[in-house]
Amino acid sequence: MNGLYKLAELDVNLVEALTDRATELRRGATPARFEGLALGLLFLAPSLRTQASMQRAAQLLGLDLVQLTSSSMWGLETSEGVVMDSDAAEHVREAAPVLSSYVDALCVRSFARFETLAADLADDVFQGFVQHSSVPVVSMESALWHPLQALADRATLDQIKVSTRAKLVLTWTWHPRSLPHAVANSTVCMAAQRGMDVVLACPAGWELHEDVLAQARALAEASGGSFEVSHDPDATKDADIVYAKSWSSLGSWGDTAGESFKKLELRSWQVTPDSLGSGARFMHCLPVRRNVVVSDAVLDGPASLVLRQAENRLHAQTALLEHMLSSTAGCESPLKIHAEVGA
Repeated sequence: MNGLYKLAELDVNLVEALTDRATELRRGATPARFEGLALGLLFLAPSLRTQASMQRAAQLLGLDLVQLTSSSMWGLETSEGVVMDSDAAEHVREAAPVLSSYVDALCVRSFARFETLAADLADDVFQGFVQHSSVPVVSMESALWHPLQALADRATLDQIKVSTRAKLVLTWTWHPRSLPHAVANSTVCMAAQRGMDVVLACPAGWELHEDVLAQARALAEASGGSFEVSHDPDATKDADIVYAKSWSSLGSWGDTAGESFKKLELRSWQVTPDSLGSGARFMHCLPVRRNVVVSDAVLDGPASLVLRQAENRLHAQTALLEHMLSSTAGCESPLKIHAEVGA
């Protein structure tokens, strides 16, 4: 396994094996140890859960840890052929090979920058590290994808025994800021790959990118699930899982003032007890704005899975790193994977 960009690039049986291993670790299984190997963590965007859980996973696996944040680095440039006479003093062409010479795997977190839609769709920061690194590179969230959140969410659904044919509605919610698509993209594709009946509920004009919609449909077709887009805020009312997330409109990418104006009439897109049908569970990646995205009554109520999702970040990431580094260390992966799956 040579790094990870998005969860859907992994075979479904490998995903299932990783989530099974995450559950074993949650129940107290002992992780493998990789004494003498080093893990690099590069945070170019804010982090609480990802930073803390990756640090702890590294400790559990016996890894030396090299961690950097944007505040401890030179400004980073990713464009090719650029004249570097502005703020950026470091190019990814040097940063990636230098960092990868110190570690055995490199994990990078970089949000969408909202400078141009084309650059964010190209995921230029993460892909720059992949192109110029000599070790596996794992996304801790890029402009387009958050595979670690998706893996933890998949483990959460499996642990509480949600049917593979249950209905998951990913609903857009109002938010005062413009936010990236990574979690939303990853959620619909994770659920579609799992075989669920997936609905993307959002106002008209807030659909995810057509390439992501096509991926979700293809994954649903392959798994026996389904995928559809709805513009009805009440689409959540017959869901088994309601997953709330805010994201920016592609039509106003980078235009904060224009998007704020477009959202003036959309504050009612909030998850409340009335949004949930009987027996529905609530999911969100955190952090979440209380009584903006979701009401206190839902977030603090028995339907909420958000704390379990957050805990599973640790276990899912430990399972992923354990499997990925087994080949580097020349030992057998602890995963129980069907024979036809290549790791």
